[in-house]
Amino acid sequence: MLNNLTLDQLVGRDDAHVVDWNGAGLNSQVLNSFKRLSSDAKKAGFDLRIASGFRSFDRQLTIFNGKARGDRPIFDDNGNVIKIDDLSSYDLLCSILRFSALPGASRHHWGTDIDVYDASAVSSDYVVQLSLKEVSSGGIFHSLHNWLDLLMEEDKSHGFYRPYAVDSGGVAPERWHLSFAPLAFIYEDAMSPELIKSALDDAAREKTLELHNAIDENLEEIYNRFIISPPEWAPVL
Repeated sequence: MLNNLTLDQLVGRDDAHVVDWNGAGLNSQVLNSFKRLSSDAKKAGFDLRIASGFRSFDRQLTIFNGKARGDRPIFDDNGNVIKIDDLSSYDLLCSILRFSALPGASRHHWGTDIDVYDASAVSSDYVVQLSLKEVSSGGIFHSLHNWLDLLMEEDKSHGFYRPYAVDSGGVAPERWHLSFAPLAFIYEDAMSPELIKSALDDAAREKTLELHNAIDENLEEIYNRFIISPPEWAPVL
């Protein structure tokens, strides 16, 4: 497969670039690198698992619409549920995008990005939250992420880095979110507001996209604030 995805694959409309790995979808070019990282984790005493891999446009749309309608909770940075009744459409949109990507603009569409956890640190029936509490000091997955930090600093993480390691005022820091930089840089560069608008306009015509007007009016800001990651997220590249 070529490094470049089709436009439909970039926005999550097609999953031909994805293979299954223990129930999670991964870009076929990422799988071997993840296997190497997983093997290193096992030697270090961790059981590296994927909580979320590839996510389609339709799946991301369901998540986004659920939050916009109030069917799914929206949390603030402290983990408290936000009351959305008094929010403007713009403020509601920004509150959603703080933790959930716009459909068509999720890095999970590419199959290069994964949310990970340490299965050896919890019981088999534990429900992974992907929360700040889990990955912070004293959290159940803190040790795993400290180990990953060291690998990344030494350029031994097999191409995986954190695109949301630092709070730049857009997407909240997500220590659990890893991205395969050699491909993700290419795919991110191929994204544009026009491409995302085209995918969202299709959903809007089908009357399946909430907050479409607010998105359309602020797409350039959304793109720069919530979609494009700071270039230094993977220093080695």
